[in-house]
Amino acid sequence: MTVRRPFALFLLLAGFPANALDPPAKPAEAVAEPPSIVLSDAERTAAFTAAGFKLEDGAWRACGDPGTLSYTPGAIDSIADLNGDGRPEVVTSEGSTYCFGMTGTGYAIVSRQEDASWKLIDGGQGIPIFLETKGEDGWPDLMVGGPGFCFPVLRWNGEYYDQHRFEYEDKPCVP
Repeated sequence: MTVRRPFALFLLLAGFPANALDPPAKPAEAVAEPPSIVLSDAERTAAFTAAGFKLEDGAWRACGDPGTLSYTPGAIDSIADLNGDGRPEVVTSEGSTYCFGMTGTGYAIVSRQEDASWKLIDGGQGIPIFLETKGEDGWPDLMVGGPGFCFPVLRWNGEYYDQHRFEYEDKPCVP
């Protein structure tokens, strides 16, 4: 699962076609996607709040952009059970070069807890990309993409995502 909305805008501005990030068409015999997780309005509000957003004039905002042209309000990019515990995780993003530099996007990952509250798992500047490799408790490794060619990969250590390695195109690299 990859969060790509702000990066798609970057590619459009760079002259790539609008469908440059679309996945290739699946053959008819492909395995069906897992069922979508739907959140109630109250759950969406709780997830955004846990991610550090505030609802202002009908838009979720967190970074403090003063209204620059690059700004896009907070959005839920994906909802999935990332660690296999039966509860959803939500990936939010907000776009702004004012707040996030040349990457142009920030993200937050929140997880619904056993008591139905939401907890911030990780967040920062960049584009989160979940990898097949896993850390503690089944959490997928998290590559944080952006401009450049050597990206940090974070691994869940049981309490938080911590720096684990750097990679580019599935190969180790040195930034």
